[in-house]
Amino acid sequence: MTDEISIRVERSFTAISPESWSRLSGTSKAADTVPYNPFLSHAFLSSLEESGSATADTGWLGHHLLLETDKGELIGALPGYLKNHSQGEYVFDHGWADAFERAGGRYYPKLQCSIPFTPATGPRLLVAEGFDRRPIQSAIAESLKEVVRRLGVSSAHVTFVPEDEISVFETDGYLHRTDQQFHFINDGYADHDAFLETLASRKRKALKKERRAALENGISIDWLTGADLTERIWDQFFSFYMDTGSRKWGRPYLTRDFYSLIGQRMPDDILLVMAKRDGRYVAGAINFIGGDTLYGRHWGCIEDHPYLHFEVCYHQAIDFALAKGLKRVEAGAQGEHKLARGYLPVTTHSAHYVAHAGLRRAISDYLEREREDVEHMNEILTDHSPFRKGERQQED
Repeated sequence: MTDEISIRVERSFTAISPESWSRLSGTSKAADTVPYNPFLSHAFLSSLEESGSATADTGWLGHHLLLETDKGELIGALPGYLKNHSQGEYVFDHGWADAFERAGGRYYPKLQCSIPFTPATGPRLLVAEGFDRRPIQSAIAESLKEVVRRLGVSSAHVTFVPEDEISVFETDGYLHRTDQQFHFINDGYADHDAFLETLASRKRKALKKERRAALENGISIDWLTGADLTERIWDQFFSFYMDTGSRKWGRPYLTRDFYSLIGQRMPDDILLVMAKRDGRYVAGAINFIGGDTLYGRHWGCIEDHPYLHFEVCYHQAIDFALAKGLKRVEAGAQGEHKLARGYLPVTTHSAHYVAHAGLRRAISDYLEREREDVEHMNEILTDHSPFRKGERQQED
């Protein structure tokens, strides 16, 4: 890098122009080097802030790193937030915080570089199209450490990092953490039946029976996207989200305004899978449509029906991905129950810079053992996948 390049921290995402942001890798459908990731779009990130979902009041104070030329051209970025808690992240560091504070340290605030409330892998070290990626990525990673030192915070955590970016962080002294999710991988199946043919006979029969049972009691399924996403539909979906989220998390993260904003700004990137009974919707799941991936996020219901969660969240997502030629379905965090439904264990990655040397050594030792455990568990779960032996290999 040269002296003509500078890094600055922008607290308000709305201060970043959509045009300059869209030139960064993965943020726009127009880019051709990295598949479009809807969570990195200006529409999604600005909606989180403007809706009051990810703000200083909710513990997500914007600290977005921007790499610019002396002419103000945005050539690199890393979305980030200054946080005073560890909620809504899906890579859990509560134990680290407790241990450090019992030892007299101060873990919060910390820097969290991720998409709020979104456990989906995607580019973090964003580089503008046409620029040499590696030196810009390295400059961003090094600058994040400098921001940690300047702010006097304990650490920076870059979560759900693509595997090809991890080496950048490791070279710069970050700790590498792994975890596990379950993804459906499209091997070019013509339809859901073609996928089912790759499963062991007993598993195939069980899933067919499950899908039939889910639609008993007069339930039908609608796919809603684009112009289908009216305010009336969002009202219904939000009631599902609030009912299930209140029981699961205590306080749901996303506001009603958030759904209106994304419905206005990125309707073609959204798929609602809605279950209807007796002329009204009783359950639904929200998905986001990327360049090659369908990202399942959260679901909710106001009526309980056997297997309906599996149908709405997993089977229908596979149906949509196959119909649209998408390469995979990422169905969110955790959930070994997804394995029986054709979702394979996949390793996820995160990078952590810890300023305190003693805490860094302790976490480094822990992560070495944790990575071994994650790899071992992936091997065990893959051996118990529903696919016929030799039909599928583990996704890394």
